[in-house]
This record gives sequence, structure tokens and C-alpha cells, in this order.
Amino acid sequence: MNDFQNPQQEPGSQKRLLLAFALTFLVIALMQPLITRYTKRAAPPPVPQATAPAPAPQAQPAGEATVQAAKPSPPGTVATRQATSEQQTVIENDLYRITFTNRGAQVKSWILKKYSNERGEPLELVNAIAAPKYGYPLSLWTHDAGLRKRLNEVLYVGSASGEQRAAASLTFEYADQGLVVRKDFRFDHSYVVTVETSVETGGSPVQAFPAWPAGFGDQTMLASYAAARIEYQFGNKIERLEPKKVSGGNTIRGPFHWAGTVDQYFGAVFLPEEPENAVLVTLHESIQIPKNLDKPDPNQMQQVSVLGAAVGSVTGVTRERVFVGPKALDVLESVHASLTREERAAMGPGGEGEYHGPDLSGLVDFGSWFGFIAKPLFTWLKWTHDHWVPNWGWAIVILTVVINVAMFPLKWTTMKSSLKMQKVQPQIKAIQEKYKKYKLTDPRRGDMNKEVSEVYKREGVNPVGGCIPMLLQMPFLFAFYTMLGVAIELRHASWLWVRDLSAPDPYHILPIGIMVTMFLLQKMTPTGGMDPTQQKMMAFMMPLMIGAISWSLSAGLGVYWMLGNIIAIVQQVIVNRTAFGREMREHMEKQARKRHAK
Repeated sequence: MNDFQNPQQEPGSQKRLLLAFALTFLVIALMQPLITRYTKRAAPPPVPQATAPAPAPQAQPAGEATVQAAKPSPPGTVATRQATSEQQTVIENDLYRITFTNRGAQVKSWILKKYSNERGEPLELVNAIAAPKYGYPLSLWTHDAGLRKRLNEVLYVGSASGEQRAAASLTFEYADQGLVVRKDFRFDHSYVVTVETSVETGGSPVQAFPAWPAGFGDQTMLASYAAARIEYQFGNKIERLEPKKVSGGNTIRGPFHWAGTVDQYFGAVFLPEEPENAVLVTLHESIQIPKNLDKPDPNQMQQVSVLGAAVGSVTGVTRERVFVGPKALDVLESVHASLTREERAAMGPGGEGEYHGPDLSGLVDFGSWFGFIAKPLFTWLKWTHDHWVPNWGWAIVILTVVINVAMFPLKWTTMKSSLKMQKVQPQIKAIQEKYKKYKLTDPRRGDMNKEVSEVYKREGVNPVGGCIPMLLQMPFLFAFYTMLGVAIELRHASWLWVRDLSAPDPYHILPIGIMVTMFLLQKMTPTGGMDPTQQKMMAFMMPLMIGAISWSLSAGLGVYWMLGNIIAIVQQVIVNRTAFGREMREHMEKQARKRHAK
């Protein structure tokens, strides 16, 4: 039987199909490296997978607006970070209440709770007239006025708002158009605030220094503005610049252990973490204040100087602490400055990170001449107040009595020497008349001195016997005067009718008492050798001059001065009633009758 063939199959087709498969496989094998090379360039599309829901965005402080570009930012730029509205943050502890605003990331109010103003309200340390015009505390100061204005007017993004209780921290940030600013503040339970600031433009650091630009809120009268100073210390050397020696915008290079601005009773002082890199910029402006604070009149104004200070680091990033508070010794002695790099190295291990530098007690100026006496006097006065009488006025009374009683032997020696000098005065005058015709260069003038010395020796008179005791008293008296003038404890301290021992007596009873007691003391003190006309003039003119000087002095000084005069009167009465005193007085009255008879 013949083979049956499929009409759709050609003879040899299977062989040709097998040959075609073989050739195709060979071509694919040969092309595989080339295909792999090009297919690696494009990643295969990802396989869709189930994903977790995206987290909700974190809540941002009120007023914050963070703008992020949809496209990648050009090199050297940063995302904008600024607030859309102004807001306040209050930091409070037992000593202060500080109100920050995010406009400029600066302080609008700095209230000291333990001190009060003239109306009995908590003391506001921000100067209400000068600050809006020249800058608020902890603003940033730069040599570029345009950049300075921008830094202190833009809206920063704050890390917190509302009421915060110390210990606390607060951060402000701003970024826009290449300007990046960060200000960090940390607060504890003391008067010290830790500050860290940095400013960059176009990625480069800028020197921008934290400042206290414009005086203090307790400055209300001309005298309080005149008491302002720029002060700084390195080592044991303290510089005090009064307003007439301060130039606005003047840069003083460190090192500084501390530097800042002060008035009579309060200070804002910066303590750099790196004293060797510190810079102080002195600020000096002026404002108009009413001549009469009780009845302000726009037509009756006077110009006063307002001092400020900016302190920072030349490195571009400032890390420092700032003390804002009272110039009370116990407070100031608890705050120590940082050491320089060399001082830390000299201390050896354990000194790093601790504050072993000078304390701030140098802010209390007891005087360069009599400070070594004035400071112990203040310690004594404070001890008397704390342990004997809880009133500063009576503490001054007790101290004045003790001092004058203790110094009575010196005064007795002075008065006794003065009385003896009056007794021999006629003999001395006769000798001087005898040699008056000779010139000072004439050798015979030596004979006059010899005769005078013989009189002194015969009568037992020491020509300098009255001067030495007085010279010994003067440093003590000046030290007491200086001490009372700088003691913040007397501020708003009352005594009898006096409401404020640091201010003038409102009724001027003390200055009048000083004049009256000075007049009585002049009348009681023997002055037999003085011309009668001169004696009368001194009896009236001296009390009037002293009264004019004491009219505007603090009441605390008035208490000391008037009481000292009263004690001197009592002592003079005692001296005049002694046998020696009666003898001298009779002698001088006899001389006065002789002069009158002539």
C-alpha cells in the first residue's frame, strides 16, 4: 500500500523547521551580552506594594510658615523659615519675668520681682523711652546698619509660646534669602541667662553680638542717668567708663572675663565662654526726659545720655551668659566668669567646663581709694541689719554712734591740740611780726622758725597734733560716705518719715538738720585765733554751703551726717566742761577782750 502523505506538508519541511529553530537559538545566544548591556540602564518599574498611611504632620508653633520649594533649591540656598505673625513667650522664675517677642527674637519686658519702682510696682528694667528708639535687650548688633535692622525686625520661628516656667529653654530661628539666624536661650533659677547666637549670610558667618542697647528702666532722673557706666574686667583690672568717655559704636577687643553696662543699682553684664575671643561694642545715645517727673511738660525737657553694650565672639558664633539683676554683693559674689584657654590649661584636669573666673562683685564700686575700708563697713552694716535691727535706717544710726564713739579719742586729741594752738597763737603772731620785715630768703628767717619751735616746746604743743588724728579719720569718713551711696539695700528702704533712704529726703528735714547742727557746732568750737569778722562769716557761710551740698544727697547719707554732727556737739560740750576746756575758753575770752579794747 502506498504511503499516504498530508497534502499540507511539503517534503523536507520538518528538517527545515528544525534548522530554523537551531539558527534562531544561535542568534539569540550570540546577541545575549549586547542585550544585557543595554537593558541594565533602565530599572524595571517597581512592583506596586501596599504601604502604611503617611504620618500626620507635627504641630508647629502658632504663626509659623515653612516654605519648601517644589524643585531642588539652587546650591547655597536654604529653605525659608519665618513666622507669619508676631507672638510672645514669657519665661518666669522667682526672680524675674521675661517677655520675648518673636519679632527680632528679643526682650520686650524684663521685670525683677524682688524690686519695685517709685509707684511700688515690680521693677521694669527695659527703658520705656530708649528701648523702642534704640533697641531692646538681647537684640543683635552688627556693624552693618541695614543687616542690624533686618535681624531685629523680622519674624522668627520660636520653639515655644505662651507662659513657660524656668528651668526652661527657648530657641528662635529665621532663614530667608541666604540669611540664616539662630538664637538659643536657657534659663535657670538665678539672674543668669545662657545665650548662644549665630548668623550666616550666603553660608558665611557674620559677627552679630547680643546687646543690651539702651539703659535701664529704673533710670528716671538726671542723676540716675549720670550714674550709668560701661564696665569690664579682665584678671584683677576693672575699667569703668562714664558717659563722657563712651563713644557710640566703639569696638574694644578682649580678653574680657565680663563686660556690660550698669547704673547705680542694676547691671546687664555678659560673661563670654571664651574670654580670649570676646569683643565689646560700646553704645551711646541720648533721649529727652521731663524735668519734672510728677508733672511732665513737653516744653520742659532735658537731654540725658543712654549707655548700652554689645558683647560677642569674633569667631561668628557667640556663646556666653548674661547677668541681668541687682548689684547686691551676695548675688554678685555667686556668679563667676569663665576662664581663658590659657587659664584653663594652667588649672590642669578638672577645670574644664567650670566657672572659676572672677566673680561680679567688682560691679559695686566702693571707690579706688577707700574701697578696702568701705566694703568691710558695708558687711558690718548688713550684719547689724540682719542680726540687730531689721531696718536699714536704724542700722545706720547704730553704726554712726559706734563709729563716732570709737573715734572720740582721736577727736579729743584733735580738739585738745587745737585749744593749745589757740593759747600760744598770740606769742606766735608776735614772733611773726618781729621777722615780717625780712624776706623769705633771708637767713634770719631761720631764727624765726627756731623761736616758734621753742614756744611750741615750752607750751607742750605739737603743730601737727591736730592734723594727724583728722587725717586718720578722713579715709574712714569718706569710705562710709561711699558705701552708703552704692548700697542697693537702701533703695526704697524706709525709716521714720523717709520713704526711700537712697533718695533725697522728700521734706528736706535732714538737710535742714545738718545746717542747724553745723551752725551750733561752729558756735561751740573754740576759734579764738580767728578774726571776729571771719568767725561770723564762717559760722553762717559754712552751714549754708554744707546744706546746699546735702540738699540732694540720699537720705541715708543725711542720717549719717546729721547724727554725726549731733554726736560731735555732745562731744564738744563734754570737752568744754573739762578743766582743760574751761581754761582754754577763759584764755580765749581774755584775748578777745584785749582785741576789742584795741
